[in-house]
Amino acid sequence: MQDYIIRGTAMDGFIRVFAATTKNLVDTARSLHGTSPVATAALGRMLTAGSMMGAMLKNDTDVLTLNIKGDGPLGGVVVTADSSSHVKGYVNNPTVNIPLKSAGKLDVGGAIGTGTLTVIKDLGLKEPVSGQIELISGEVAEDITYYFAVSEQTPSAVILGVLVDRDYTVKQAGGLILQVMPGANEDVITDLENSISTLPAMTTLLDEGKSPEDILETIFSGYDVTIHDKIYPSYYCNCSREKTKIALQSIGKEELTAILEEDKGANLHCHFCNKDYYFDEADIKGLIV
Repeated sequence: MQDYIIRGTAMDGFIRVFAATTKNLVDTARSLHGTSPVATAALGRMLTAGSMMGAMLKNDTDVLTLNIKGDGPLGGVVVTADSSSHVKGYVNNPTVNIPLKSAGKLDVGGAIGTGTLTVIKDLGLKEPVSGQIELISGEVAEDITYYFAVSEQTPSAVILGVLVDRDYTVKQAGGLILQVMPGANEDVITDLENSISTLPAMTTLLDEGKSPEDILETIFSGYDVTIHDKIYPSYYCNCSREKTKIALQSIGKEELTAILEEDKGANLHCHFCNKDYYFDEADIKGLIV
């Protein structure tokens, strides 16, 4: 199945909905970074959340960054997304392995540990807009739910899941973001909370063959769901040799001269796609103007 995100409303427009299946883009990230199962789950949850939050951006040039910094062995997770739900990301320690939780589940919270989640939105203003919260679980979904409540004052339910197969590939991945709009009455909120409380795990539903549309019908049984559009997210890194060259030149003549004298070249690594760009002695000389 192709990855896609449904964007719409439910309950007479009082609930904004985003429902995603992201198996392919998460497995692309796993392959690029060689992640362990728990690192795949952590990065996959962040990529899935980022793809849906990217779909909330209004302008083509808008970009958001999700940055978790934790004191656990994973270290941290960074994800960026644009308004077309093109996402990319990496974890600080992609090969980390820790014991499973008692229920046999991957311990993403234990891998991340305690720390902070920072959300930065570059909306073309003079300064980016940012918000930061202390992690409440490190499991990602609960932390993003808390971010929406504290930093954006938007009551939300965030559900994220990544199911890693026995061969370490991604078997299923997806998520939901359900947001309560102004004017919603208590009955709407109570019905939504009750429905979510009995919902099986996201990866269980996807593994049963349920589509995002099916899952929304399950949640909003008896209510209307209006689908506005469908977005096709993908893992996409826009780095290039030319962009890397510009970044290298920006460090200035003095630093470039030092690199030329000491190293005779420079190797720049992209954390998002693991590409390396090597600039030899002649390249560095050409950048010194």
